[in-house]
Amino acid sequence: MIKLEAINKTYQVGGSPLRALRDVSLQIGSGEYLSVMGPSGSGKSTLLNMIGLLDRPDSGRYWFDQVATEELNEERRAHLRGENIGFIFQSFHLINRLSAFENVELPMMLAGQPLKQRRSAVADVLAMVGLSQRASHKPNQLSGGQLQRVAIARAIVMRPRLLLADEPTGNLDSKSGGEVIDVLEKLNQDGITLITVTHDQQLGDRARRHIRMVDGSIHSDQTTYENGHANDHRKTQKSRDESF
Repeated sequence: MIKLEAINKTYQVGGSPLRALRDVSLQIGSGEYLSVMGPSGSGKSTLLNMIGLLDRPDSGRYWFDQVATEELNEERRAHLRGENIGFIFQSFHLINRLSAFENVELPMMLAGQPLKQRRSAVADVLAMVGLSQRASHKPNQLSGGQLQRVAIARAIVMRPRLLLADEPTGNLDSKSGGEVIDVLEKLNQDGITLITVTHDQQLGDRARRHIRMVDGSIHSDQTTYENGHANDHRKTQKSRDESF
């Protein structure tokens, strides 16, 4: 589904170059559940933005479903993103003057979806996240956990195949955070590919695959299976490369 090859990204910060990603290579299959962890400034959010087509690499290749995304213009990138990728952020990014229903409906309105289809889809996803009874409430009438569940509903209303969550529980208490993660994991069980960026070790450990970033590079990439066996993706990839 996702293949990154030698991705590099440098930003200018205060007149000095900051190398946010350094030769990052990564493959992610459809339906995977993985966490991206590492210290602040390690490149986690930059990687997420790159995968989400919100940013372009300075060099390297990125294929999404075998489409070379760096060759696409902005309109085609936006179309690919809108059709396939949902985003969840720490700060919710809801519109205060709109109800929960209207916030969730907004992506479908922008995409020109007909009214009947919008109403049915929004009702379905609000039920999925347990907020049918809060559909008419505005953000200032909802708790933090409810706000994040509205944000999740908005992210999945267009039925994306990939869900990117950047610190999804960062503004929540442990109980609300647990409820949000339960919703995300249920979506993954239903087939959505889930990538979470987090500083929370317990949250990161819940994923089956764990990527740790240091100084813009992937320091480790392991999958833990139910039997406790761990597979190191970087060693596996290196073995494949050496076999050619």
